[in-house]
Amino acid sequence: MKTANLIRGTVAAILAAGAPLGLVHAADAPATSTTVDSKTALGALVGVVRDAAGRPVGGATVTATRTDASGVRAAIAGSDGVFSFADLPAGAWSLTVQANGFPDAKLASVTVSPLQAMRSDIVMNGSGGGEGAEKYGGTAASNAAAPGTLKGLTSQFIRAITFATVPDSHLVAQNAQPAGAAAGAQNAPAAPAPAADPDKSAPFAFGDFTWLNGNPRNTAPAFDSPFFTPDIRVDAEYMQDFNGPVDHTIVGSTESFRSGEFQLEQVSVGGDFHWENVRARILYMDGLFATTTPRNDASSAVGQWDLPDAYRYLSEANAGYHFDVSHGLNVDAGIFVSYIGLFSYYNYDNWTYQPSYVSSNTPWFFNGMRIQYFPTDTLKIEPWIINGWQSYAKFNGHLGYGGQILWRPYEWLSLVFNNYGVGTDNLNEPKTTRIHTDDSIEMRYFNKPGSAGISKAAFSFTADAGCQHGGGITCTSGQNKSSFLGAMLYNRVWFDHDLLAVTIGGGMMNNPGRYLTLLPPINGATAATGTPYFTENPGQHAYMWDSTLNLQYMPKQWITWWGELGFRHSDIPYFSGEGGVTPPGGNNGSPQDYACNSGTSAGTSILQQAQAVCGTGGVWYPDLRKRQATLSAGVLVKF
Repeated sequence: MKTANLIRGTVAAILAAGAPLGLVHAADAPATSTTVDSKTALGALVGVVRDAAGRPVGGATVTATRTDASGVRAAIAGSDGVFSFADLPAGAWSLTVQANGFPDAKLASVTVSPLQAMRSDIVMNGSGGGEGAEKYGGTAASNAAAPGTLKGLTSQFIRAITFATVPDSHLVAQNAQPAGAAAGAQNAPAAPAPAADPDKSAPFAFGDFTWLNGNPRNTAPAFDSPFFTPDIRVDAEYMQDFNGPVDHTIVGSTESFRSGEFQLEQVSVGGDFHWENVRARILYMDGLFATTTPRNDASSAVGQWDLPDAYRYLSEANAGYHFDVSHGLNVDAGIFVSYIGLFSYYNYDNWTYQPSYVSSNTPWFFNGMRIQYFPTDTLKIEPWIINGWQSYAKFNGHLGYGGQILWRPYEWLSLVFNNYGVGTDNLNEPKTTRIHTDDSIEMRYFNKPGSAGISKAAFSFTADAGCQHGGGITCTSGQNKSSFLGAMLYNRVWFDHDLLAVTIGGGMMNNPGRYLTLLPPINGATAATGTPYFTENPGQHAYMWDSTLNLQYMPKQWITWWGELGFRHSDIPYFSGEGGVTPPGGNNGSPQDYACNSGTSAGTSILQQAQAVCGTGGVWYPDLRKRQATLSAGVLVKF
């Protein structure tokens, strides 16, 4: 408490002095006999955000990230541009600054000393970086200083130049110094930031990756503390399916489920707990996702204890420990989101609302253990030991194994490789093994954030291939072929300082065996119950393609308004038609059997027997179509 009070007192004295910071020197602070522990002692960081003309930039968001990834803090600069962090653990931190009308600014490394208030002023440049600033991973400033000299440099040396000169956001910052430096030093030329120690820099902290599809675009948390960083999400939408299903049911989507209605897809509250390298993330889930996600996991039919209800209201729940090895080593166990399919499970993070089949039909979550190793600040290697392919439980006798390699050598390029295998994922087919590969590239090919016209442009491409084999099922040929081949391509263009964005794209899948084709919820069917109206037997084909046009309006980093046109096509009847997929009178509780036109269950999945049971009334059939066109809109919020 003595340490914290001393720091807060020092910061208060500095801010009370008025616009010229630095009127109180750390040496003038009251003496203390507290023994300094370099691992637990706190320090303060203060400064002023100004534009190139020296005017204060009020309302700027300043985010401090500890370079060992053990903490993130955020502060808002006042109308005089002053920002402060009163209780930062001593050590190396990086700063990111965001302000309306300016490119994001970054400072690679600021050292916070224990029991001292350090100072780092920041100057925002209003001009945006062009394509040439990104081409070789350098910066506008470094390219201008030595035109043409970056082409032959290694990526490591390019990053060293980036840290040592002016980052892509055109930030100019003073070296962190005690806040009691002479007031006249404020008018001295800003010195470049020192090169970051590559052994201490946080993974991917060298760049701004909020442009990526599948990543949230928040540059800083709305609220943070040394112990907890919250995550609050709300997803409300309206979708109109032009097939006009009478039961309002949409088929084949993991994002949109009801037609002609306002619905809450997701309401989530939770966040990240972090203290002394101990980690935990809990994100509760409610809304339609809480029902629609568990119904796609057939492992609930293995054994007892009602796993869908046990986990229904948990989107993520995991805990673990961070080890200070290389650039970081995290070991976590529990439920964590899957990265297969590029799009995030959470729609706020995505370029479009309805993703293509590669994303919708691959896992959103894994239950097991995740190990994240960062050998460098540009590379993550992440093995998985999991119960199965989007499985709460283990289907048969073998766990699933997989992993991800994520490489971001430059701010404008991201490559991700996901692979999965070994697990026996088929319900009641213990000898069948699944393998799958999912690989994506994302590239930002234009970046001029200060532009009132086109401010940014990027594309993403994903390709998937996989199959099931064993127990009479084959990957490549024969009547029992069971495989998957899919791809999707999206292009996004931002306008007017990233206020608006338009995305166009789509994809396809070829799925003989239908093992990754989402089961239509006919008569309340789930992946565990199955349905005789849409069987998923080896050899049965399913070829589908889709296209999407999406417009997003993003007035603040916490909210997205969106509108979307979508079209999907299938070579087999699949999407809800006007008659819908619900029997007369509603679900009868026996989705695994045929239903009669009277609404009662026929009590059998054999058609001839069902015809005999239903008699003159006949067997009921869902109305399935080969095409679907939708118009949708909604609002997404994330704090």
